[in-house]
Amino acid sequence: MKGGKSTGAQKKSNAKLAVKKGKAAKDPNKPKRPASAFFVFMEDFRKQFKAENPDNKSVAAVGKAGGAKWKAMSTSEQAPYVAKAEKRKAEYEKTMVAYNKKQAMGGKDEDDDSDKSKSEVNNEEDSDDEVEDDD
Repeated sequence: MKGGKSTGAQKKSNAKLAVKKGKAAKDPNKPKRPASAFFVFMEDFRKQFKAENPDNKSVAAVGKAGGAKWKAMSTSEQAPYVAKAEKRKAEYEKTMVAYNKKQAMGGKDEDDDSDKSKSEVNNEEDSDDEVEDDD
């Protein structure tokens, strides 16, 4: 009989596909890591490659050509991309410090208390003060 009953090996593999419960949810507000020097180079290279080869739609071809060019470049030619990557890394570290402080405070920021604009909040406070004065 072909394909009649599932074997124990198939049951075990299906159990491995189950969702892992121990993994924490990813915070959507966490800053993304900065691109490396190679990926900063690839941002420019993709534009250049697309202009030179408009018929080529292959992502793999762009990646291979970019990787080959990056390897062929000297350290001095790579230097501007390394500098941009370092600048992005410094900005990322600053935003991570701010993010970590916000997380340590319990995830609340004074500006994020409500969806109301500050003028609406101030107007409500003013009207509350007027009511208290009448008593």
